[in-house]
Amino acid sequence: MKSNLIAYCGLNCEECEAYIATINNDDKLREKVAKEWSIANEVVIAKEMINCEGCRANGKRFPFCDKMCPIRLCGIAKEVETCGDCEKLKTCEKLKMVTDHNDNALDNLLKK
Repeated sequence: MKSNLIAYCGLNCEECEAYIATINNDDKLREKVAKEWSIANEVVIAKEMINCEGCRANGKRFPFCDKMCPIRLCGIAKEVETCGDCEKLKTCEKLKMVTDHNDNALDNLLKK
């Protein structure tokens, strides 16, 4: 696991299908992810939007993650490497959107 591929929220970008599709230039996976995410989020997501090299990496990012993710925007504003560096780690309501549903995310942040 590369530390710069742990998102602000603790998710491992290396496990994200958008990241995998981008790194492997896999259009079939892009189509699959776009369809699944469109249904799950009740929005239209085009396969062309499925390009991401990681939340904290320099390069391409999925539009939501890049411009709208409240966790990422907060981390950038607070100038922390990840939410694991924030004093509100265990009480943050924004972060709970992820950590309440993904134990690995919190574990990744606590490993710091």
